[in-house]
Amino acid sequence: MKKVKTFIIALFSVFILNAQNHYNCSQRKINKNTHSFNEAKYKKSEFAYDVKHYNLEFLLEDLTKKYINGKITTLFEVKSTNFNQIAFDLADNMTVDSVIFHENKIESNSILQENNELIINLPVTLLNETLDSISVFYQGVPDPTESFGSFEQTTHEGSPIIWTLSEPYGAKDWWPCKQSLNDKADSIDVFVTNEEAYKAASNGLLISEKINNGMKTAHWKHKHPITAYLIAIAVTNYSSYSDFVTLNTGEEVEVLNYVFPEYLSTAKENTPNVLDVIKLYSDLFLPYPYHNEKYGHAQFSWGGGMEHQTMSFMVSFSHHLMAHELAHQWFGDFVTCGSWEHIWLNEGFATYLDGLTHEHNLNDDGVNFSSWKAGLISQITSEPDGSVWVNDTTDIWRIFSSRLSYSKGAMVLHMLRKKIGDDAFFQGIQNYLTDPDIANGYALTSDLQVHLEETYGSSLQEFLNDWFYGEGYPIYKIYYSQNQKEQLSLNINQIQSHNSVSFFEMLVPIKFSGTEKDTIIWFNNTENGQQFNVDLDFVITTAQFDPDNDIVSKGSSISRINIVNEDGTVFLSPNPAENNIKVIFIEKIKPNNIIISDTKGKIIKFFDTSNNNPLYEFEFNLKDFAKGLYFISFYEDDKIITKKFIKN
Repeated sequence: MKKVKTFIIALFSVFILNAQNHYNCSQRKINKNTHSFNEAKYKKSEFAYDVKHYNLEFLLEDLTKKYINGKITTLFEVKSTNFNQIAFDLADNMTVDSVIFHENKIESNSILQENNELIINLPVTLLNETLDSISVFYQGVPDPTESFGSFEQTTHEGSPIIWTLSEPYGAKDWWPCKQSLNDKADSIDVFVTNEEAYKAASNGLLISEKINNGMKTAHWKHKHPITAYLIAIAVTNYSSYSDFVTLNTGEEVEVLNYVFPEYLSTAKENTPNVLDVIKLYSDLFLPYPYHNEKYGHAQFSWGGGMEHQTMSFMVSFSHHLMAHELAHQWFGDFVTCGSWEHIWLNEGFATYLDGLTHEHNLNDDGVNFSSWKAGLISQITSEPDGSVWVNDTTDIWRIFSSRLSYSKGAMVLHMLRKKIGDDAFFQGIQNYLTDPDIANGYALTSDLQVHLEETYGSSLQEFLNDWFYGEGYPIYKIYYSQNQKEQLSLNINQIQSHNSVSFFEMLVPIKFSGTEKDTIIWFNNTENGQQFNVDLDFVITTAQFDPDNDIVSKGSSISRINIVNEDGTVFLSPNPAENNIKVIFIEKIKPNNIIISDTKGKIIKFFDTSNNNPLYEFEFNLKDFAKGLYFISFYEDDKIITKKFIKN
């Protein structure tokens, strides 16, 4: 869902603009409604059924009025023994006129409507795996108390429009359904009847449009599994046209566009830009999942976009909005997050795929991939806390946090890609999408983890503990020096912006430049104060931390220092030592940290002294040290003082 159109009056830096796009996207969505959501658990026996098919019949008799009449027929398979009640999610303010089961009307005293549920006592008991159907006739004025509109009536250029947007909990506001994240209808038929002058958009293929007594009925059919919140309708005086794209696999995909007449010329200029993006996503992951039906856009008057399956609803047709909503057809529609705790599997992926269009030079805004990532990092690090994992699904601000679910989710994917490599990353995601237990269904982060670990060949649990469940980001203080033999010595120190993570194990990229050449080295930083020695073949003139904005960090620095060995201003006593050793400074110093290492460069002890007062002496215990030679280094801002000592 929901990248929101941003009107730019003055051009600021691309970093700020990019972050602002993501913020506005979810901010606009949030501002529509700030009610808390209650995520149903669907553990009651009356929800123990599998939806096979919805036949949805809607009557919108007057587009100038916010009102709906409907008949929903649900084909279901029983998934319990002694099934004699069936329940649907339906808002309490909707009026149920009748319920038909086995061609008979259910008695009104067998129908209970409360707590936004419709519970129907069946006249018979159904056995496990029984296939049956039931029809609900209803009407009313949908009241979007738990969504971003759900069902809205408004106008554009004086013409009326009705549109729906059900994510996350709003389908029940306008039709009786099972809106859990554990069941998808195998297929749907949608019939929308409205005044003859208007066109209705929906999911799947348009089968027919029939006119009767001044009313038009559009029949849309979708033959793929679909979750309730992705079923949608929009009706107004649309103009329509199609673009076409041929995938590298040979399939031709129609992109059907329903746009406001006043926007037609602009739309025709912009919508062809999505064709190359369809090819890109199809090549990177798998062919567009609904290529045998269509992809499409239906314009609506909400300030953003929504990835309704096979037909995204769009406020406009900017590159970012089209790329983001298209990406959801793979990540959000074909594979849907199995809990709102894991919304990043929808929004993080869609945001990152938009970024991939920058990497492949398909964007039209002149922002390169590195600058695009910088914008995300700036937004993510604008606050020191926050996890990608949503710990409170009743809080809409948290579910659709642009900073965390969108931007941080996207950068977590990018950092995973850098950690495991392109081949393992893209193959793992292809395997994730084609896993028969996930494809056309639901997934959790653990499902993605399994497939990435299989292609990577090692565990990613520590990474996900830090970056998915953990909060904050690392801040690096890096020191380097180079001797006359051009050998590089580098020390990486890290603090964390939030105490939920004790240390971020990361590949840290640093670019070293000389007068005639440069190189980027990725250091596998697994512990604080870690030292690295690298042989180079040129003299370093400058060094740059994370030159391509590949990791989430803020306030990090890299400094060149001079190493002073056996400096006469520091003395160790006693040396050799057995139990304790004291460091005595002739002049007071204030090191950022003190590191003790063995002859192989392994860190034995690390002391963070950045917050300490200046030192005249420093004492530490050698009880746990093996006998041998050690080095103790004192890291100041512009130099390192190193001394040797022996443990007896």
